[in-house]
Amino acid sequence: MHVELTDDATAFRTREWSDLVALDPTGTFFHTPGYLKLWWEEFGSGTLLLAFVVDEDRTIGAGAFEVLDGALTFLGGFDVTDYMGPVGLPGTEDAVAKELLSALVTEVQWDRADLRSLPADSPWLAALENAAGSLGLRVDRQGDGAAPMIELPPSFGQYLSSLPAKLRHEIGRKERRLRGEVGEYRITVSTPATLTPDMNRFLELHRSSPGPKGKFMQAGMEIFFRRLAEAFLVPHVFHLAFLEVGEAKSAGAVGFGFKSTFSLYNSAFDRDFGHLSPGMVLIADLIRQSIESGRQTFDLLKGDLEYKYRLGANPRAIKRLVLDR
Repeated sequence: MHVELTDDATAFRTREWSDLVALDPTGTFFHTPGYLKLWWEEFGSGTLLLAFVVDEDRTIGAGAFEVLDGALTFLGGFDVTDYMGPVGLPGTEDAVAKELLSALVTEVQWDRADLRSLPADSPWLAALENAAGSLGLRVDRQGDGAAPMIELPPSFGQYLSSLPAKLRHEIGRKERRLRGEVGEYRITVSTPATLTPDMNRFLELHRSSPGPKGKFMQAGMEIFFRRLAEAFLVPHVFHLAFLEVGEAKSAGAVGFGFKSTFSLYNSAFDRDFGHLSPGMVLIADLIRQSIESGRQTFDLLKGDLEYKYRLGANPRAIKRLVLDR
């Protein structure tokens, strides 16, 4: 078993590791070479480092990193990539983590590694922590927020029944209030033909948000969102949905459908409709669609926000490993 390291960005394509993402139970859309390549092209500023653990000519593990100003991090940054870390064949986590970190220690110059966005229930967290300790590194496990998520039952009715009565009634009340004030509404999903104007409207809604959220969608972030849409709409990974009242798109949401999970990535709503909670009604409908399409999990991703728990989500702890030589 050995590790092959490269700073050549063409390896996103030539050493494509989507098969490992698919096989690894912890693999998400954020671990795919397609997503990480796009992130690197838009936001990468240090030295790219792609690592492949090979056993008898077969790649059994892969990880993507960046080195900047003496700091080693997972590729993906800290603000738009909700899950990070290596992927590999199930059962190889300990061996892959040890080989991976050994190569990073002996062949790469860095002073501190800040490895974020590792789910507490992922075997990679303990594997990397143990491997780092065995290599004599100082290891500090820290909290890195929470990613609330919903384990989906077979039907939307069962989902509603699983909620506490207060939450269940709140969801029904918001939908009835919306219908009572504006009449019928509809949920639409972007297609290649509507994608450009739909993205324009979503970005407009996002920028109208108060506080830091409204300032988030700067020019570089807009390009990133548009590229995600263009690259992953047709493969049915990227989803852009709206709640429409008449001709008005009053709320929009971006999500990723990957494997058995639908992940809610971002959302925004028209402040003129704010008293009617169109965003909550839209997300409840996305939960319904996820159940009907056979998804098993609705992931509300990082951010310990109160509205996520009003939809019945349970917190999933996210951890961070800080390693010092």
